[in-house]
Amino acid sequence: MPSSALPLVHTSFYRFVALSDPDAIAGILRELVATLTGSALVAEEGISGALAGSVEQIDAFERAMHQDPRLQGLFADMPFKRSACQTPPFWKVRVHRKREIVALGLDGVSGLVPDRAQGQHLSPQQWRDLIAQDNVVVIDNRNSFEYRLGRFKNAIDPHVDNFRDFPDYVSSHADQWRAEGKKVAMYCTGGIRCEKTSAWMQQFGLDIYQLDGGILNFFQSLPDADKDWQGECFVFDNRIAIDTRLQETPTTADEVYNDSPDELWRKERAHRLDSVTPKASRVNTPDAPTAGPDDQD
Repeated sequence: MPSSALPLVHTSFYRFVALSDPDAIAGILRELVATLTGSALVAEEGISGALAGSVEQIDAFERAMHQDPRLQGLFADMPFKRSACQTPPFWKVRVHRKREIVALGLDGVSGLVPDRAQGQHLSPQQWRDLIAQDNVVVIDNRNSFEYRLGRFKNAIDPHVDNFRDFPDYVSSHADQWRAEGKKVAMYCTGGIRCEKTSAWMQQFGLDIYQLDGGILNFFQSLPDADKDWQGECFVFDNRIAIDTRLQETPTTADEVYNDSPDELWRKERAHRLDSVTPKASRVNTPDAPTAGPDDQD
């Protein structure tokens, strides 16, 4: 576990890459994350994760993912997105073997698309330039409660309560977007949802773009990210939300979720944690118990 005497850093990552032996990769990951807290997912289509530890521990983990010979260079250039922690994000570490690292719910759809056009992935500055144009539909590829808390200016909420609902939204609007000659710009927290859906959306004949690295990369890359972003960014850990400078905010679960059936269970889960150690009390208290990231981006 991370040392309670050191400040914590959060790192998130993903990589779609064909894994011939995902069980072996999961075993290596369990070794590499032993000193950290958080969660990692391993599937035949790749890996994703969110972890926390001291700067030195996170440095060592990221270096190992890039250089450990047992990983055969599969993640040698995998980017990591870091943010600060006041509240400890997690209280234990888990590595899960899954069918998919992000479940879209469509048979045969994978994040593995070797011939995907590079032009679809926009840098933060390119994204800023694109969404300033009039002929662009900006789609928030996250849950509605995340959109309510914060969003890019002029972004549309598809009213998705689960990622598996997103394909229905796209299918019902694709003809209109195409008829209007609209470019479709998608974003999500870390980029993984957009990565999974962009290739599938090509079948509709749409001109599709995605923010490379997601909201977190936008915040990390642009000091003036608040010019384009309204509100905060929800994170699936005990910090609840961060601002455009990647700093934890005072926002609580009650300010994020409503009492709808799709969100009530999330609120109740957060309350179970909060009844033991309220968020205000957990700040700068690294040994306090926290929940794991059951819903990564």
